[in-house]
Amino acid sequence: MAGMETELKEMLSDLDNLQQSLSDPSYQASLAKLISGVGRVLGKLFVYCIELEGECGKGLGKCAVYSVLKFSCKADVAKMRSHVENLTSLVNSGQGRRSKVKDMSAEVVDSNPYSRLMALQRMGIVDNYERIRDFSVAIVGIGGVGSVAAEMLTRCGIGRLLLYDYDKVELANMNRLFFRPEQCGMTKTDAAVQTLSDINPDVVLESYTLNITTVQGFETFMASLTNKTHSLSKDGTGVDLVLSCVDNYEARMVVNQACNELNQTWMESGVSEDAVSGHIQLLIPGETACFACAPPLVVASGVDERTLKREGVCAASLPTTMGYNALKDYFPTMQMKPNPQCSNAACLERQEEYNLTKPARDAAAKAKMDAEALIVTESAMHLDNEWNICVVDDEEQDKKDAHTHDVLPEGLVHELPSADEFQKPTAQEESFNSADDLEELKRQLEALNAD
Repeated sequence: MAGMETELKEMLSDLDNLQQSLSDPSYQASLAKLISGVGRVLGKLFVYCIELEGECGKGLGKCAVYSVLKFSCKADVAKMRSHVENLTSLVNSGQGRRSKVKDMSAEVVDSNPYSRLMALQRMGIVDNYERIRDFSVAIVGIGGVGSVAAEMLTRCGIGRLLLYDYDKVELANMNRLFFRPEQCGMTKTDAAVQTLSDINPDVVLESYTLNITTVQGFETFMASLTNKTHSLSKDGTGVDLVLSCVDNYEARMVVNQACNELNQTWMESGVSEDAVSGHIQLLIPGETACFACAPPLVVASGVDERTLKREGVCAASLPTTMGYNALKDYFPTMQMKPNPQCSNAACLERQEEYNLTKPARDAAAKAKMDAEALIVTESAMHLDNEWNICVVDDEEQDKKDAHTHDVLPEGLVHELPSADEFQKPTAQEESFNSADDLEELKRQLEALNAD
């Protein structure tokens, strides 16, 4: 036990030195968690030693107790060592990484990683694209959906990403574009941080290797969502949006409970077994139905979700929650109001708060609409209809255009006659030509008859 304690203390000292030498916020967060973990193991080791001493004093078998405690500590040390190795690989992989960009530039050059994104601002689609750095998004589940969402947000330059998953990368995950074979054995959160840091080192990444459905995992999940270190001036929680990319009903209900308690907007998603159907649901506590307001039919019927998943098939969601069908190009949309008799107490509280503020919110929305309508009326060119459309006679427009084409600047003249001014033959010339044609035709007919 003494040797293990020494090893842990040396590891803790090395982590402290490494944390002081690194300025990357992503590494700082990972190191802080590791140091905290080593500290917990040291505390647990101290408690174990006291318990061991007490048990031995009672005359119990020292060897049996000692072996159990040693095995428990060894498992914790092995876990810490694995995290240190993963962190070391992150540091080594970052040697060839591009330097961080302090300010987003709209300059169109090949060396600017944000030139094509800033084009959205030049085209007027967004007013200030650089504001994306002020936003934080939490992604629960780094699987088929979560990994893609994390990569897209990272490439767009999101300010901060919080990643949650407890699983490890396996070769079976290589069907996705995100994970790589050399990352097998790493936790999905560590592998995600490694990949995303290489893509865009400007994004602050926080990884949490935990199961949110456990008591301790849920407490950590709640604490991380309320952490406002990235933006102290924000109201509410420390994140702007939570993306639920999990593959089971239990985890969805945990995210639902957390977001209802924190009054946090979140989005729920899922993919079917055959990967051609899926659904997306926006949930705003109090305003829209929460996940408990209208549970999937299978769950509401009391069927165990685990019995629906077939052997050897990766089922990422309940079949009954699907909405979009890619094969039929069918994408129905609907708005779901919250259930006044929802079983979730936090949802009922959010509904009550929303209803209390509804009159003031409706008045503000009406005032905004009136102000916008006034601006449109002042800038309108045609007041004879509400769409500002003016009807013009086509004939008058054609005459105007023809007159405009005939007018030449002073000093210029037409070299060729206009096609409209082609001189037509007189009536006498027309009759003469017609007579000659008839005589010629008569002679041709007589010649044919003679033959």
